[in-house]
Amino acid sequence: MNRQEFIKKIYSKKYIDKIIAKVNLLGFSNNTDPYDLLLSRLISLVLVFCICLYSFDYGYIIAPIAVVIYYNIFNEIFLNSKIRKRNIILEKEAMHFFEVLTLSLETGRNLAEAIDVTTNSVSGMLSDEFKESIREVSFGKSLSEALNDMQERIPSDTINNVILSLTQSNLYGNSIIDNLYTQIDYLREKRKMEVKGRISKVPVLISVISVLFFVPLLLIIILGPVLLEFL
Repeated sequence: MNRQEFIKKIYSKKYIDKIIAKVNLLGFSNNTDPYDLLLSRLISLVLVFCICLYSFDYGYIIAPIAVVIYYNIFNEIFLNSKIRKRNIILEKEAMHFFEVLTLSLETGRNLAEAIDVTTNSVSGMLSDEFKESIREVSFGKSLSEALNDMQERIPSDTINNVILSLTQSNLYGNSIIDNLYTQIDYLREKRKMEVKGRISKVPVLISVISVLFFVPLLLIIILGPVLLEFL
């Protein structure tokens, strides 16, 4: 029995598909095998359970708790945190990439040619994903199929909306340039709102730091002499 058959006996197909979808969101260049990931997690969970069970007096209580904590930490480290980090990077690159793509389209190129020119002019994760789509087209896929497959590798709903708009414009002959300008304006406004959101959190952060550090320090300075005299 190989590892895939073993994993399929342990986990449901729905759960395996969910993990595969998450692994795909790490990008085409990611080498993580979802079955190896599930097998590694399963083995390490068993080890954590056994170690806690036999290392502590109340191991039968601690072991299940440790397994639940480890399970969540494992998913966070190897999947969720990487997906969030990749999402942030992609959204930072998106506005510049699509602006260059729009300029390429305005020169009279079709969508495939414009994407090819843009990926050769702009570097980054998003550019690499589009470059992979163009490579798939050269091997026989249609551009629409390649872009649809690309959406499965992109964790950002915002970028996927742009890709969907490109796909529909390519299929139905809508104005790609007008759609891109609309999407770029949305990306710009979204970026502004995110910056404003971070700025609005600064006073709260300063208040928390003041409560945790400066207020106790002031109390020590004010009450210190009194306490020393009392002692």
